[in-house]
Amino acid sequence: MENWKMDLIKDAKIARENAYCPYSKYKVGAALLTDSEKVFSGVNIENASYGLTICAERSCIFSAVSQGHLDIKAIAIVTKDGGSPCGACRQVLNEFNPEMIVITSDENFKNIKEYKLSELLIDAFGPRNLEEMTV
Repeated sequence: MENWKMDLIKDAKIARENAYCPYSKYKVGAALLTDSEKVFSGVNIENASYGLTICAERSCIFSAVSQGHLDIKAIAIVTKDGGSPCGACRQVLNEFNPEMIVITSDENFKNIKEYKLSELLIDAFGPRNLEEMTV
């Protein structure tokens, strides 16, 4: 595995320690890398009103976008068991780069998988669909 990918996984693991998950106890950390080599991290943040919970993947992508970085190259996600992004996160990630690299890992770096987002969200609806619309 390339060094930058392992570094991104390690950043996600470090971020994971700040997860706020008093209900599920399922800590998730994410770190994304922009084309300009900037790294943004995020964690899952739960809420007693469950629908207001935010996933780690969306947490870090919203942070990157809020600081003007739309050029997402890759994202790494670390959970206790190497869980994959939920459908909502896949859709949000697709907005910025359908071909980004998605890396998942367990907390011990034993179960590492790598995908292109387009493999995880086949035939996705995205900005291109709206560009094709005629008014």
